[in-house]
Amino acid sequence: MDEQLFFKKLDNLCTSKEIFSFLSSLEVMSDTMASGALQRISDIEVDDNGLKNPGLLENEVFRALCFQFEFESSKLSNTGLLNALQALIKLCIDPQSTLMTSLLSESKERLGRGQLTAENLCALGESLLELEGPSCATLEQIVNHMQERGIERWSPREIAMVYRILQVTVREGKQCQNLLNRLNSVTLHKVSQLSPNFASVILNSLVVLHQTRAVLLIIALCKHSVKHVPYFTDHELVDVLEAFLYFGQKVQTFTQALERHVPKSICTMHPQTISKVMQYCCKKMILSKPIFDAVAEDFISSADKLTPDQIAAYIIPFGTLNYLPPSASSLFRKLETVLHTRLRHFQPHTLLKLLHSCVLIQRYPINFLPKIFSPYFLQKLQAQPPGLNRVVMSQLTQLFLTVTLECPFYEGPKLLSKYQVKACPTLHSSPDVHLFKRVKTGLFHLLKKRIYFASEVSTPYFYVIDIEIKLDEEGFVLPAAQLEEIHRRIALCVDGQNRFCAHSHNLLGEEAIKQRHLQLLGYEVVQIPFFEIESLQSTRKMADYLHKKIFPCTYG
Repeated sequence: MDEQLFFKKLDNLCTSKEIFSFLSSLEVMSDTMASGALQRISDIEVDDNGLKNPGLLENEVFRALCFQFEFESSKLSNTGLLNALQALIKLCIDPQSTLMTSLLSESKERLGRGQLTAENLCALGESLLELEGPSCATLEQIVNHMQERGIERWSPREIAMVYRILQVTVREGKQCQNLLNRLNSVTLHKVSQLSPNFASVILNSLVVLHQTRAVLLIIALCKHSVKHVPYFTDHELVDVLEAFLYFGQKVQTFTQALERHVPKSICTMHPQTISKVMQYCCKKMILSKPIFDAVAEDFISSADKLTPDQIAAYIIPFGTLNYLPPSASSLFRKLETVLHTRLRHFQPHTLLKLLHSCVLIQRYPINFLPKIFSPYFLQKLQAQPPGLNRVVMSQLTQLFLTVTLECPFYEGPKLLSKYQVKACPTLHSSPDVHLFKRVKTGLFHLLKKRIYFASEVSTPYFYVIDIEIKLDEEGFVLPAAQLEEIHRRIALCVDGQNRFCAHSHNLLGEEAIKQRHLQLLGYEVVQIPFFEIESLQSTRKMADYLHKKIFPCTYG
C-alpha cells in the first residue's frame, strides 16, 4: 500500500483492535509504516494514568511487529528506528528488554557514526529523556552534534529538547551557562513560533536552570503563553503557572485568559492543575470571581476525591483574599463534612492553615478547635517543619482571639498562654510608607500638635494600630500619652494597595479580620484607603478629608 494512503487510513482508526485488524490485512509494509502504527497505538492506548489496556502487548500482531524491530534493527531506516523507540517507551515496554536494548544500541551506534539528521537527533534525545536514568554522556553527544549545525538554525523542537537535556546535565553537576546564554538569545527571536508544548517545556527549564537573568525571554514567553491557555494540557499549564510564580510575572491578559478557560474546562481539569491555578491567584493576590466561583462549585461536587493538600489549596485562597462565593453555604457545609470524615489524614500545619483561612471570612470551625488547641496537636505542630515559628503561633493566637470575640458560646479548651504571641505580624501589616507619611502630615495640620496622635501602636490584643487617637467624654482629643479618662479610642487603618487584592478595592482577609476584631475590642475603626486619598495633592485637602472622615459631627 502507498504510504500516504496508509497513514490517511491509520489516522481514521480509533482503537488498537481496529489497527491490528488493518495491519493484518496488509501483505507488506515499510518500517516507517510499522513504526507509525506503533505510534498511533501509543497515542490511543496511553493517557495520564499510563497504559489503559496492558493486554494489547500480548496481541500476536503487536508481538510480530516487535519481533521484526528487535531482530532487524540494523536494517531499519533512521525514521523507522527512532519512531518505534519513542512509541515503545510510551507503551511502557521494559527498558531492559532485548527489544529496547537492541533499538537503543543501534540508535547510539548511528549517533556515533554521525548518521542522524537534526530531526533524528531530536527524536533520540526525547527518547533518552523519557527513559529512567538517561545517559548524560549520550545526551551531551547529541547536543554537540546539534551545535555543529549552528545554534541559530535550530527549530523550535530542537530548542525545546536541548533545554530539557541541559536540565539533566545541570543536575549531574555540569556547567553550561555559556551555551544557555546563547540558547536564551536565539530562543528570544523564535518565541512566536513555539507551540503550547514547547513554550511550557522551555519555561519549566528556565525555572529548573534558575535563569532569572533572561528577563526579556521570560517576559516574551509569558506574554506568548496567553494565546495558548486554552490549548495547554494540565501538566503544561502547571509548568507555566509555576514559571509565572517563580519569576514574579503578572500579565493581566494571562489572568483574563485563565478566567475564560477555567470555568468552562474545570470539569475535565486535574485537581492538581486547579490547585496550581488557585495558588497562582493567591500568591499574586488576584481575586478572580469567575475562577473562584467555578472552583467553589467544583469543590462541592468533587471534594471526596481530593487529597488533603488539594482541599487546602482549593479553600485557603478564599480566606486569604477575603471572598465568599455565591455558593458559600454549600461550600463550607461540604468542607465540614469532609473534615469530619478525613480529619486524621491532614498534616498538622495544613489543617491549621485551612482552619485559620476559614475564620478570616467568618466561617468558624468550632467543632475542630478542641483538637487544634489540644496539647497533643500542638506537640505535633512543633515536631514538624516549620515547627512553632512566629507565623504559626500568630495563626493559633488569631484563632483563639476569634473564638473569644466572635464565638462567645464556645466552651472547649483554650489556647495555653505559652502558645500565644503578643503581636500578630501579618504579611501585609506594614503601612505604605509614602501614604502613611502623607496621612500623618495631614493629621498634624488638622490637630496642630504631634502629641495628639500615636503611630504604630501595639495593643494588649495582638494587633498593631497604624494611628490611634484618644478622646475624652466630651469628644475632645487627648494627648496620645495620656492613660486616664479615655472615653473613646479611634483606630485609623491606613490601607495602602498592599492590603487589598490586586486591581481591587477588596480588603485582604488578614486586614479584614484585624479591623473586625478592633471594633469588637471597643475601637472606633476608621479606614483610610489609598483610593480615597490618591488624588488629594495638598496638605490642606488631606486635613479636610481626615476631618470629615474622623470627626464627621464637627465637620463644617
